[in-house]
Amino acid sequence: MKKVGLLAVAILLMHHANSQTVEKVGEPVEWVNTLMGTDSKVSLSNGNTYPAIALPWGMNFWMPQTGAMGDGWAYQYSADKIRGFKQTHQPSPWINDYGQFAIMPVTGSVKFDQKKRASWFSHKSEITKPYYYSVYLADADVTTEITPTERAAQLRFTYPTSDSSFVVVDAFDKGSYVKIIPEEKKIIGYTTKNSGGVPANFKNYFVIYFDKPFTVTYTWHDSVLVAGKLEMQSNHSGAVVGFKTVRGEKVTAKTASSFISYDQAELNLQKEIGNDNFDVTKTKAKDTWNKELGRLAVQGGTPEQVRTFYSSLYRVLLFPRKFYEINAKNEVVHYSPYNGQVLPGYMFTDNGFWDTFRAVHPFFTLMYPSLTSHIMEGLANAYKESGWLPEWASPGHRDCMIGSNSASLIADAYIKGIRGYDINTLWEAVLKNSENEGPLTSVGRKGVKYYNTLGYVPYDVDINENTARTLEYAYDDFTILQLAKALNKPAAEQERFAKRSQNFRNVFDPETKLMRGKNKDGKFQVPFNPFKWGDAFTEGNSWHYTWSVFHDVNALSNLMGGKEQFVQMLDSVFKMPPVFDDSYYGGVIHEIREMQIMNMGQYAHGNQPIQHMIYLYNYAGQPWKTQYWIRQVMDRLYKPTPDGYCGDEDNGQTSAWYVFSAMGFYPVCPGTPQYVFGTPLFTKLTMTLEDGKKMVIEAPANNEKNLYVQSAALNGKNYTKNWISHQDLQNGGKLIFHMGANPAKNKGTNPADFPYSYSTAVK
Repeated sequence: MKKVGLLAVAILLMHHANSQTVEKVGEPVEWVNTLMGTDSKVSLSNGNTYPAIALPWGMNFWMPQTGAMGDGWAYQYSADKIRGFKQTHQPSPWINDYGQFAIMPVTGSVKFDQKKRASWFSHKSEITKPYYYSVYLADADVTTEITPTERAAQLRFTYPTSDSSFVVVDAFDKGSYVKIIPEEKKIIGYTTKNSGGVPANFKNYFVIYFDKPFTVTYTWHDSVLVAGKLEMQSNHSGAVVGFKTVRGEKVTAKTASSFISYDQAELNLQKEIGNDNFDVTKTKAKDTWNKELGRLAVQGGTPEQVRTFYSSLYRVLLFPRKFYEINAKNEVVHYSPYNGQVLPGYMFTDNGFWDTFRAVHPFFTLMYPSLTSHIMEGLANAYKESGWLPEWASPGHRDCMIGSNSASLIADAYIKGIRGYDINTLWEAVLKNSENEGPLTSVGRKGVKYYNTLGYVPYDVDINENTARTLEYAYDDFTILQLAKALNKPAAEQERFAKRSQNFRNVFDPETKLMRGKNKDGKFQVPFNPFKWGDAFTEGNSWHYTWSVFHDVNALSNLMGGKEQFVQMLDSVFKMPPVFDDSYYGGVIHEIREMQIMNMGQYAHGNQPIQHMIYLYNYAGQPWKTQYWIRQVMDRLYKPTPDGYCGDEDNGQTSAWYVFSAMGFYPVCPGTPQYVFGTPLFTKLTMTLEDGKKMVIEAPANNEKNLYVQSAALNGKNYTKNWISHQDLQNGGKLIFHMGANPAKNKGTNPADFPYSYSTAVK
């Protein structure tokens, strides 16, 4: 009896621990795990993230560097040695880095080579927060701490007793320079190392001030240490400074950089750190993160859900990067990554719109309209400086991904009332995109002449990912149409984009009810394997891309034979086995593997094309299936752990899906002022909008079992629609979801309550 009693108590305690909820989040930044997604590799991405020590949208990030110089996987959770602490601008391991240099403490002897200076470390002696990082370097017996500002940072090293304590500065290869200025306890330098997308005069200028005089100085190049020389310019330059220390002595380095000049780097340091000590900078950084993360205050979720939510929100707020600086006259200026000039105005970078048009930028239009206005000005500046809108910038144009989804960002911002930028220049830019190929395949529209004459990009004209391009161009043309209407453009112009917005019909195969490559002669390509990745599609197969008719889901439903058939097709995604054809790639790419191992059939949440698909049940009168599958994805595919994502996180997009879904809605079609309902994750979420208004989302009975919405009320009135408007959210107020354990199969079935579709909207 005693053993049975103890077992019962143990089970009760376990149940209590699992059902524990968080009723108040005091400091949201303390719930962030910056290591979420870092247990990744080339063959399998659990996020492909690194622990960014940064402020929201900061120009510079810092990170512990475990990978070799130039390795895109610069921090891997599985690594056991740190080579340095790197200033980084890397948006993705696939895009890699630029504007990078590293700082590393060593002791005992002068070890500057990246392998020899590397030190063993343990995650058990690592503190990882957005505003603060600390780690014990075992081989050096040194603890390193870092805290950031937007363009500067402080590093603090706690040394042992030694007459041979050093700091190594590594300006990296591909052309770099360092200079030690002992009388100022200072090192300056520049790095040119990049992965493309930069003008010929690209440099990242850095300054580093120490609070302790140097007793020894060296410079080095490649593998050669040089004594008595304070300046070095070479392929791979670096510096070493040393001092005597006693155990527990802290040496602090204040550093900043600029893409403009040394003087601007000095100014950035003075403006953002000045006389602040390390702890003051740390407190300011912490306060900044708490302010921004606190704009969404949650309660009533499990500790794991709260950690996942704020870890995801942290990722949403990192990119795009502020690629501008404030000059001595307090003016906003930027080094142009397009033409190499220093010019007035805003500039942002490190963003692939193929990923982020879906949810990241709609999140900003909802929560950060002033930021969105600045991003729009940055897009106009990019167009004026390069002749093209960026689609994947890092820091300038990069040849990556497809579509001309900058149109989606621009239309969505304008339609939602955001102003303060040159919309006429942006209109000129989207028109140019719609008629021209660019200097890179990712810029403008590859295959545009075929698309504009035939209504699709053919399969057999040596343009890869042709059907995916057709679908994305058609959606982008819809957003241009919406912008044309808002700007009162001529009817003929509007009609052109209205017609092109329906081009998705040209690649729909009625026999298979799927999108399919079509040859130039109008015949569908054969043989057709809907499980074949790549080829006609981008990082996915036909089952993933068929749903990319964001703006006319009703038309897609009709093409499939009506609502019943449409729902059966949606259901099939989850029912089919995760089979695949990888012949286009000649092997299994990581996106395929991530779908295969998640045990959700053909649903490939680890990549972007299908991420909105779960919400489409709302367009067919079965929102309860949306609710079921959303909770399945949130519970099974996200964890606040190093392996916490189910594929590439991608500049906030996979995180933004979670953040929006936790709020209870999602922007299926940017360019329309609607958010489609799902199921809220928390019992209460309070949105603090930019103007101070609050929208409170409550689901009092919400829990693991009560995931189905029974009814909803907006500001005290019964609300039957399957969506909510941007304006209703902006007005503030209260949205209440009444939750239950069983599907409410009579809710949301009236076509009048379905979300926007172009073919059913009042023209």
